[in-house]
Amino acid sequence: MGSLESIEGVWEGSINIPEQPLPIVVEFEADKGMISIPVQGLNDYPLSNTELNGSDVLFDMNIQGQKLTFDGKVEKEKITGTFTQQGQTFPFEIVRGSKEEEVEKDRLVEVKVEGGAMSGQLEIPSGEGPFPVMVIIAGSGPTDRNGNSIALPGKNNSLKMLAEDLAAEGVATIRYDKRGVGKNASLAGKEEDLRFDQYIDDAAAWVQFAKEDERFSKVGIIGHSEGSLIGMVASQKANADAFISIAGAGRPIEQVLLEQLKAQFPANLMEESTNILEKLKQGEQVKTVSSELQSLFRQSVQPYMISWLQYDPAEQLQKLNKPILLVNGNLDIQVPVKDAELLHEAKKDSDLLIVDKMNHILKEAPADREGNIATYSNPDLPLATGLIDGIVEFLEVHVK
Repeated sequence: MGSLESIEGVWEGSINIPEQPLPIVVEFEADKGMISIPVQGLNDYPLSNTELNGSDVLFDMNIQGQKLTFDGKVEKEKITGTFTQQGQTFPFEIVRGSKEEEVEKDRLVEVKVEGGAMSGQLEIPSGEGPFPVMVIIAGSGPTDRNGNSIALPGKNNSLKMLAEDLAAEGVATIRYDKRGVGKNASLAGKEEDLRFDQYIDDAAAWVQFAKEDERFSKVGIIGHSEGSLIGMVASQKANADAFISIAGAGRPIEQVLLEQLKAQFPANLMEESTNILEKLKQGEQVKTVSSELQSLFRQSVQPYMISWLQYDPAEQLQKLNKPILLVNGNLDIQVPVKDAELLHEAKKDSDLLIVDKMNHILKEAPADREGNIATYSNPDLPLATGLIDGIVEFLEVHVK
């Protein structure tokens, strides 16, 4: 076993199983390595063998008598190769944690949550505090605190930019990787044990943490996409001072899902999806799911979906008697403007901000679908004009 010195550190990525990429985190030390597969509840599992010869790297693990092998090549800050298990092979790709992340470590804070401690990242404006602080909640799936997802190529850094731009305007933020993602991968547990309410409790814990910190004055929540619904309920639970929804659904999630699937699926799969969602909404699990729908409705994710489907965004927003800002972009191809308008209708005393040319990841985008999606992988694009100004104006009235 050669020294692993040149690849020491944390690498994140996924095994690219069709329709269902499996997120992994690998950490190499000088003479050993560990792997975490959060959705399978595997954390810091020791690799049984690690070899580095020039740019060729081989590492494997033994689980219950099974050998799982990763055979790859190191190319600058990336390792790509083939994962093998029981004769089946899939491509894998992991990338090195950036130097930038090392610099960020001194701004990490922790809060106790169910299952252990959760790490979050603080952005504090320069100058004398105390400052208003907003807890930023990311969207669905493996989206991290910066707004990036290992399910998508490249980075967009939307939530990182949001935090940094707000700090420049005198507003502090705390953003965090959800349980099972990034720095909080170890809180994943098993996929079948995850519930929507855990996300709500985690967000509420961050609000409570900020309320007890003398560096902060008022404490609010910014929820993006799925984080909007989480933020609405957490704002009630933790008595936040203000709530901002960005690209949040205004209808129950099954309606949004079916609308999104319509563009992708033929009639038979649409009918099956509709039937599955109806059963899940009634609290019933569905045992037989077509292979094309496994990534969406696999058995292990159904308990989470059942817990999520219990919440109607319009109903939750009506319960919230705090200053509310509803933000949407008019070029959002995932959550259209009508969702923000539905929320505004449900809560007429809320403020509504429609940002011109803004898409789902808060960037200015072209109207065509292909060009719009291309922005999801471009970290060099700034946030859409009008977004930060609109948020800051709202906060100056309600929380400063």
